Amino acid sequence: MLAPNGLARAALRFRPAAFVGTFVALVLAATIVSACGILLETGVRASVPPERYARVLAVAAADQRAGKPDESDAVPDRARLDDSLVAKAAAVPGVRSAIPDVTFPVLTPEGRLTAHGWGSTAFTGERLTTGRGPGPGEVVLAHGGHASTDDTVTLTLTLPDGPRAYRVSGTAAARDTVWFSDAEAVRVSGRPHRVDAIAVLPDPGVGAAAIDSRLTRALGGRAEIHTGDDRGTVENPALAEAREVLVGIGGSFGGVAAMVAVFTAAGTVALAVGRRAREFALLRAVGTTPRQIRRTIATEALLVAPVAGALGCLPGIALAAWWFGQLKDKGAVPEPVHLAVSWIPLTVTTGTVLLTALLAGYTAAHRSSRIKPGQALSEASVERLRPGWVRTLLGVAAAAGGFVCAGLAASESGEDAANAALGVVTLFMLAVALLGPLIARACASLLGLPLRGAGAPAALAAANSRTNARRLASAITPIVLAMAFSSVLVFLHTSEDRATAEQQRAGIVADHIVTADQGALPPDSVRQAGQTPGVTAAVGLLRTSVLVRSSGVLTPVSAQGVTGSARDLAAVQDLDVDRGRLSLKPGEIALDASVAENANVKVGERIRIRLPDGTGATPLVAATYGRGLGLSQVTLNRGDLARHVSSAFDTELWVKGGTAKALAPLGHVRDRADHTAAQSLDRELNAWANTVMAAVLGGFAAVAAVNTLVMTVLDRRGELGTLRLLGSTRRQVLRMVRWEALLVAVAGIALGTAIALATLVPMMRGLTGRGPYIPPLVYGSFVAAILALGLAAVTLPARAALRGETLER
Repeated sequence: MLAPNGLARAALRFRPAAFVGTFVALVLAATIVSACGILLETGVRASVPPERYARVLAVAAADQRAGKPDESDAVPDRARLDDSLVAKAAAVPGVRSAIPDVTFPVLTPEGRLTAHGWGSTAFTGERLTTGRGPGPGEVVLAHGGHASTDDTVTLTLTLPDGPRAYRVSGTAAARDTVWFSDAEAVRVSGRPHRVDAIAVLPDPGVGAAAIDSRLTRALGGRAEIHTGDDRGTVENPALAEAREVLVGIGGSFGGVAAMVAVFTAAGTVALAVGRRAREFALLRAVGTTPRQIRRTIATEALLVAPVAGALGCLPGIALAAWWFGQLKDKGAVPEPVHLAVSWIPLTVTTGTVLLTALLAGYTAAHRSSRIKPGQALSEASVERLRPGWVRTLLGVAAAAGGFVCAGLAASESGEDAANAALGVVTLFMLAVALLGPLIARACASLLGLPLRGAGAPAALAAANSRTNARRLASAITPIVLAMAFSSVLVFLHTSEDRATAEQQRAGIVADHIVTADQGALPPDSVRQAGQTPGVTAAVGLLRTSVLVRSSGVLTPVSAQGVTGSARDLAAVQDLDVDRGRLSLKPGEIALDASVAENANVKVGERIRIRLPDGTGATPLVAATYGRGLGLSQVTLNRGDLARHVSSAFDTELWVKGGTAKALAPLGHVRDRADHTAAQSLDRELNAWANTVMAAVLGGFAAVAAVNTLVMTVLDRRGELGTLRLLGSTRRQVLRMVRWEALLVAVAGIALGTAIALATLVPMMRGLTGRGPYIPPLVYGSFVAAILALGLAAVTLPARAALRGETLER
């Protein structure tokens, strides 16, 4: 059935211009789908070669996701193992030794060092340059430091008792590193009886598979066993986040982008086939069977779509490479991860493009192929007004679903509202695509009213638009897509950014904020700041995140562990407490009001949370407040967090009173305005990602709209020539075409804006408690770009068509 036939080859040979628009649309669709597919495959295949564990056969580590499989999320810091598992791993047959591995920071007067247990040198390869390995109360330091063997050094540990003196038992070649005995390292790391991982060295001749299965049985599911390249994920936790980012872009965004690309390309293919209705009618009139017409369309798709899909994969690879490189530059993807380009996404892309072309072509030519030969020419001469009943029912159902989701989002708050709002834009866009002719006819009737009094060209444009609603719908749909998706992605960020900035300006009442070069302040920084002349209040903040159950899933929220009193915190931060009383007692917590509402807890109740390392806790909710987005969504005592983070040192010191000069010995001193700007940089990656997604989707839809408009104008050569023969001037014809383009652009802008508002209003009400912020200049640039592209897309081909018509005459 799909074998090439002479009619399809003749159509491509003698009328290549008729397939240019279809070819361009399919190439663009292939570009988007292949780029997202490559990023998705990269996220799935992403791995980092092991470095620290390169000489280890297997590594046992904790699961870095917390909660049940249907509600889990990656832990904000690092999940660790109980040190009792070390002995169990060492007792496994075939294991020569099991070494507990811990990594934590310590401070010295000269700077920050990274600490390990001396036992780890068995697999890392460090060797002593002088002295011997450390015993109790001893350390090995990097060779060439300020201390030598038998000297005494003072190290500031993460333990509550602060600085401690250790004797240097030896020196090693590694820089900025200190080694304790294994038992001492576990004890002073700040996380007693917990280890980061267990490195397993096998007996000679024992393979990775055997060790893996034996360790899995011996540890009883309390640890995950990593072998091969998977060992790199243990020492580089950022890989898990990178995988989520890449899978999120390639999967979630890729799904939306693929849907937009397929719908747009299908509309262009349907328009191209619809343009040939008279040709198919003539073929039916001379005896061509419906099967032969369908076979012709299928053969044309086989001749055009694979080539378009293959060519579209080339810019798709380039787009994926650029996107991936930008993610690396911004630190979202570790440097050792490489872009994975295989035949899988390219083949899927080509198949998707081919299937889209086949289905769209079959659907568009269905009526032409089944009509009786005697009625064919009369049916093809006038556009059919009544759309198909199946398409209409599906479109009405999608529109009804959009209204239901919008109402649901408006009645909810927080993440529930945001999740419901995400379905609004998808359902409304589906409704626009399915009900395009009806919507286009309604827009033409409504917007055509003012055109009737604007002169003959405008009135003729209004009449043409009402009569050719299907042609109009093919142009409106991609404009709606561009406007709706771009607005949602861009204005989501501008709204969150504005709300965050306003909360920061109102909530930061500290005069100075002190930070350290390496993000770790000495434990006595708060005491020293409090003794500085002129200082009335000082608190230390440990910045991290915790997991809170929201809508049945664990969601990361920002958290601050406070060193100091509630009174001092109130002097430097105005959290806008609305219920309860701020307390920093151990076992108590204060929440942003939206977090409390999403978790369905109130003041005086206990909330189930997961601390940064995944450990469960049920603190008592002492207060709720309103400025969590700009300051921190969770506030609790630093001691409740210190044993559950990799570095328990305070990262910021907030001070009321005093001078920058007096506080300078404690670290880098900034004022509140500088801190607000610095905090805004943390949202740079999200803002950039939204902007790129908006540019990709909006740009694709805009080009598709231009392609459709050009195809439509070129198809109307005969109509434009007839107007010239009837006495219309060239200027009048061009004005008519411009009015039609203006009607299409305004209709698309209005529908796209309405869909974006229906999505953004409930979403931002739930996330920020206020309406969306739409910068006038940004919105104006969207409108101006669509109007300029629309007018240019019809004016240039119309001029060419009229010029050709004049030459023929």
